[in-house]
Amino acid sequence: MHAPAQTHRPHSTAGPGVAPGRVPHGNVRTARELLARDGAVILTGHENTPDALVVAAAQIVGDRLRELYPQRVRTSHPGNPVHLHADSFDIVVDIGGVPHRRRHPDEDHVLVQCALPAPEGGDSFALDAYAFVDDLAITDPALHTFLTSTDVDLYGAWADLRGLPATPRIGRHVEFTRTGRRVVRRTDGAVPVHRDPDGDHVSRQLARLTEAVLGVEPSLPRFRLDAGDVLVLDNFRCWHGRDGHTGERTVRILTARSSDAD
Repeated sequence: MHAPAQTHRPHSTAGPGVAPGRVPHGNVRTARELLARDGAVILTGHENTPDALVVAAAQIVGDRLRELYPQRVRTSHPGNPVHLHADSFDIVVDIGGVPHRRRHPDEDHVLVQCALPAPEGGDSFALDAYAFVDDLAITDPALHTFLTSTDVDLYGAWADLRGLPATPRIGRHVEFTRTGRRVVRRTDGAVPVHRDPDGDHVSRQLARLTEAVLGVEPSLPRFRLDAGDVLVLDNFRCWHGRDGHTGERTVRILTARSSDAD
């Protein structure tokens, strides 16, 4: 039997760690409340099919849903650890002479369905990046200042990938949308802006961010996704990852934008 939905803030005793509540998929109101409170929720009872992700997105986001991007299937066998990250990419492809957006830098919802759990390992973990960044203001003011005030090329490390735009995507790790939502980014693609006179400093701070992220991962609570479970994340607020595993593991991933991302 699944554990009941949590009634407390998950990072109240575990720093910025998040342990999402589990909610039957038909209990939409509770699922939305937990997502708003914790930044993550697990929906149980969905069919183990790609359609379930689309249904879950409509349930959770409702009439604020603006765009869904093509689903991705990820199979690993065995799998190395996936470190904390926020889903974010910028890909527009040409199909029959018409541009189609396949990923968006400001995807504000991520849905991950476990299609096949690993026989051993592969547990997930998540971090409240709002709490993480707020803590840095006290524990590491220099890194906090870098994240909130320094422009980087968000995908510059992936510049040779086909489909990425030729124009660099410049932004900060911590920004706000036009509607006032805070965005905390985490991508391995970030590099200093081309010919930035402070490029060496930016590179050092990016390395320090990676060190801080890797340092917090072992302390985060783990949770396991069963076959069919759908993990829903506020992608502006929560970073996620998973442990390494043996055997085969498959997940389906759907990213989406809501009107709140404007």
